[in-house]
Amino acid sequence: MRIDFHPDTVSSKEFYAVLNAVVVPRPIAWVSTLAADGVLNLAPHSFFTVACVRPPMVQFTSVGRKDSLNNVEATGEFVVNFAAEPLFEQVNATGTNFPPEVDEFAAVGLTIEPSRTVAVPRVAESPVAIECGLHTTLELGDSTVVIGRVRHIAIDESVLHGNHPEITRLRPLARLGKDEWSTLGEVRSITRIRYADWPGHFESPDT
Repeated sequence: MRIDFHPDTVSSKEFYAVLNAVVVPRPIAWVSTLAADGVLNLAPHSFFTVACVRPPMVQFTSVGRKDSLNNVEATGEFVVNFAAEPLFEQVNATGTNFPPEVDEFAAVGLTIEPSRTVAVPRVAESPVAIECGLHTTLELGDSTVVIGRVRHIAIDESVLHGNHPEITRLRPLARLGKDEWSTLGEVRSITRIRYADWPGHFESPDT
């Protein structure tokens, strides 16, 4: 037996809580930005994914109008810093609703590192930084999707195996429902099956 949830029959807060609990796990964009007056901002956003491959783009969603969104619109730049397990408490702390004049780097005790292609600095303690220029924003109801074109990715050599990021060294954090977070857990690998190799598939004589 299933219990039904309909957005027209429950409050938006209740429905949001249910949606957050079933769209899991969600990667975290730990977004650093600069305000027009030069104040630094750092905040986690768990509505985050790759938006395009060629050209490379990533996207995060600002639920409501937050400092990250205001700053990106003002300067056209942002950095997605990798939210790694050893930085769990700092990532969570930067989700505090600090006023715009507060620098979260200083408040949380993180180190500023210059970026290569944007004026916005990176989190030195984070193993990966994705430097982005604003491509576009899309308003959807009470939220805004921010799409950035990736200009540069800087990766700490300690999390690389050869030239490839190694997942057990990256140790990503993810968001779940309520106040719940998750860490990497078990890693499983499986090769995608080509249709030509599907059991019972027979190629036509003229192929």
